[in-house]
Amino acid sequence: MTDWTTAISIRFAGAALALMSAGCSFAPIHERPAAPVAAQWQQDGPASPQAGDPAVAPAAELGWRDYYAEPALQHLIALALENNRDLRIAALNVEAARARYGIQRADRLPGVDASAAGVRQRLPADIAPARRAGIASQYDATVGITAFELDLFGRVRNLGEAALAEYFATAQARRAVHIGLIAQVADNWLSLLAARERMDLLDRTLAVRAESLGLIRLRHDVGAANELELRQAEALVETARAERVGADRQRRQARNALELLVGQPLADDDPGLRTLSQVQWPKPPATGLPSELLERRPDILAAEDRLRGANANIGAARAAFFPRITLAGSLGTASAELDGLFDGGSGFWSFVPRITLPIFDGGRNRASLDLAEVRRDLSVAEYERAIQVAFREVADALAARATLDEQLRAQRAQVSAARRSLELADLRYRGGVDSQLSWLDAQRSLLASEQALLAARAAQVSNLIELYKVLGGGWSERGGQAGAPGGDSVVRTAGQGS
Repeated sequence: MTDWTTAISIRFAGAALALMSAGCSFAPIHERPAAPVAAQWQQDGPASPQAGDPAVAPAAELGWRDYYAEPALQHLIALALENNRDLRIAALNVEAARARYGIQRADRLPGVDASAAGVRQRLPADIAPARRAGIASQYDATVGITAFELDLFGRVRNLGEAALAEYFATAQARRAVHIGLIAQVADNWLSLLAARERMDLLDRTLAVRAESLGLIRLRHDVGAANELELRQAEALVETARAERVGADRQRRQARNALELLVGQPLADDDPGLRTLSQVQWPKPPATGLPSELLERRPDILAAEDRLRGANANIGAARAAFFPRITLAGSLGTASAELDGLFDGGSGFWSFVPRITLPIFDGGRNRASLDLAEVRRDLSVAEYERAIQVAFREVADALAARATLDEQLRAQRAQVSAARRSLELADLRYRGGVDSQLSWLDAQRSLLASEQALLAARAAQVSNLIELYKVLGGGWSERGGQAGAPGGDSVVRTAGQGS
């Protein structure tokens, strides 16, 4: 290669790099849409804890081991985070999105290939250069760039930004699965506790009713009670037995759901089960302001990332209206003999710049831009909807919390009244003052009120689980951690620095 060709190549390469660095972008500037929700939570009961209260902390700053202090529940959550298949699928989707971004990012740099080839062929006389049949050989070795696009108008860069935004959104989706999984494990463990405690309640009720049935049967045998009274007492016992079977079914189903979440069979029949009053349940986390959900909730962050990607796709669609410049070139050596491949005078080079200007495409580019803009508008609507859904979920959890305490107090009072009513009805029935009907009604009322109290206790704890989840808590294991290894903060730093 001569000095002047070398100089031309160097100058052209410098000019190409300058053009690449000066390339523009037609993507709209990202602006976060205004949150279509109220600035404050509606207070319909006791004031919700706010950030800064020394007794509580924001959910996003509470690690799940700090929030759920019960060792048995911590063990189940750790098993689920290690073995759950939904979480594993979400993690693999993140890896796939990262690979797609890597593929797209590679288009911003020229691809350099090296190749070597040899051709040996027989040419007939009518097409041979010397008009004489013979065998011809050719060997070459080249290094070259194939169809590298100078990204003057940001098309390639915007496609890369769109892929990066999708990568971030997928990482946030994995984070949402992580947070939701922890809440599901806690909720199913609660269901298991409640079903087991309901079975114990029905066992006690069944024992009391069976004892009463025995006394009524003795009275019937001596003629002191009629058959109607006997059959009504038997029905009461069988009702309790049927409800006990139903509670056992709920316990089995809750256990099966828990095994699905943790991804493996549970060795213990009742993993860490105690009564609801014995378990150490968390305090409500601070709710903060609705605007803080924009930085806490992974579904909202994912929607915003997809909005960024939609803006980048608009930039790529607009760039398609402008000329596209591609470069191709090669440098190598060629010879008719293999041993002369690297001899002097065998070198060759080629340089093929190409510019393509769209003139008529049947409206394809215009339709592509329209589609990108519509998808951007869809992304805005999805982002606003994600905020509204998040706001509604938190508001529902706060509304439930404001009423559950009062409901629990009322249920306790109802159980106390029903228990005393049964005592009086039993005394009156045994003394012959009142009929068996009042005694039966008192039995049914007591069991119903006791089960309602158990359900209210479970609902109160379930509300704490739901509130922690909808406020974005559960991503870190301990408070003060930015996230698990390979978490979203690491993903964004790696993606923006590459």
